[in-house]
Amino acid sequence: MAQGLRVSTRNARFQQWEALLGNRAKRQRRGEFLVQGVRPITMAVTHGWQIRELLYDAGARLSGWARETLTDVPAERIAVSRELMAELGGKSDTVPELLAVVAMPEDSLDRISAGPSMLVVVFDRPTGPGNIGTLVRSADAFGADGVIVTGHAADVYDPKAVRASTGSLFGLPVVRVPSHQAVLAWVREVRAGGVDLRVVGTDENGDPDAAAHDFTRPTLALIGNETAGLSAAWRDACDDLVRIPMSGTASSLNAAAAATVVLYEAARQRTAHHA
Repeated sequence: MAQGLRVSTRNARFQQWEALLGNRAKRQRRGEFLVQGVRPITMAVTHGWQIRELLYDAGARLSGWARETLTDVPAERIAVSRELMAELGGKSDTVPELLAVVAMPEDSLDRISAGPSMLVVVFDRPTGPGNIGTLVRSADAFGADGVIVTGHAADVYDPKAVRASTGSLFGLPVVRVPSHQAVLAWVREVRAGGVDLRVVGTDENGDPDAAAHDFTRPTLALIGNETAGLSAAWRDACDDLVRIPMSGTASSLNAAAAATVVLYEAARQRTAHHA
């Protein structure tokens, strides 16, 4: 492998990478983020995301996977000292072989395919990046077509969100939209195209229970903020409000858990429908 750039001090280049991990404004300005972990890097490559830089541990005997990635992926390759890789890796116990700087895709709702079987989740104003990643992982697992994150929210490209998605962020469109208005304009476009998209909110006062609602129709499922629930504007936009029945002492479910229940129910109904 050709010898490229080496970084062994906390120079300007290292500080840029550090900023991608900790500074949302800098990620946004550069239009890129740092990806940690074998599976997330593999998923980014597999799904054709643009890999701008591959950082590798200058002091390690690299695995077959790492060598193959460095050989096959068109990106700038940079040898980084073990100590600095450990700092950027985020986990104290192991030093990553590889880290990837990946370009962010455009935040366009056109990335989400509309059609008669569409299932999309809106997460409104999530406060925790881990919850975003967990929700994205569930959306991917249960066959959703995309996730939309609205409002002043935690960042989809925060390293905690990327890690919690275990690579699913790269497998389905996750789009950030400033407000509900833009999403509702897109809903109107989808409907004008002949898809009867239903906007379904989850709410403790909803009726019926989620299991009694027909999720085999094209669905935009809304999950509210972890503490405040659905905003008044989103509530007004709902065609239906459903409830997740609970019997224990908990007053509510974690937002990502609520989304997972709804996604599972939608997947269950759709599988039965096609059986």
